[in-house]
Amino acid sequence: MFDAHFHIIDPAHPLIPNEGFVPEPFTVTDYRQRVAAYDITGGAVVSGSFQGFDQGYLIAALRRLGPGWVGVTQLDPSSSDEDIISLDRAGVRAVRFTLARGGILDVNLALRAHDLAGWHTELYVDSANLPELARQLALLPRVSIDHLGLTSSGLPQLLDAVDRGIRVKATGFGRLKLDVADTVRRIDAVNPQALLFGTDLPGTRAPRAFTAADLDLISDALGDTALQRLSANARIWYRL
Repeated sequence: MFDAHFHIIDPAHPLIPNEGFVPEPFTVTDYRQRVAAYDITGGAVVSGSFQGFDQGYLIAALRRLGPGWVGVTQLDPSSSDEDIISLDRAGVRAVRFTLARGGILDVNLALRAHDLAGWHTELYVDSANLPELARQLALLPRVSIDHLGLTSSGLPQLLDAVDRGIRVKATGFGRLKLDVADTVRRIDAVNPQALLFGTDLPGTRAPRAFTAADLDLISDALGDTALQRLSANARIWYRL
């Protein structure tokens, strides 16, 4: 499998309180131990709001993980073209904006990252807020949305976005306010290439973290080969 969304929290690198929250450490070693029972051979390390614009932890994690693993970063708008190209060489493949944690979508920055390195844009956003972002999203060539869009109230807007080519991460089931099985079936019906699965480990701030039951939920909803198919979707999306 390809784990399209997880976090590495290395206390050797800076952490920034977000809404007063600072996560517990979750190193590459911790991650490997946590997923040892699953056949995960690649994935995407995703920068969280508590990591700000620090790139040191991400570069170090990708070096330890090796081939088949990529990074999703939060990028300082003042980053130079050379900074972006250097991060791309280190394995970074996307820029993330955490709108659900008080961030903003910097379209100019996202477009610059795409033009320079082919990066797509990842959004942590309640899908109910997608209509107010419609003009900005229309400017971006490649976009994915985290955690199934978070809430059921935004599902019609999310399905419209999927119909326009946006990808969706089936991640963080313990933090969602929606029917996961129904949501993934409806997204998959619109575009079978849209869904990417991830563990969201270590599940910071979620009422519950990833469990093996989340894998069963995907298989029960979409069929026995769904996890392999969603992994293939993710590898294509991350240009692997």
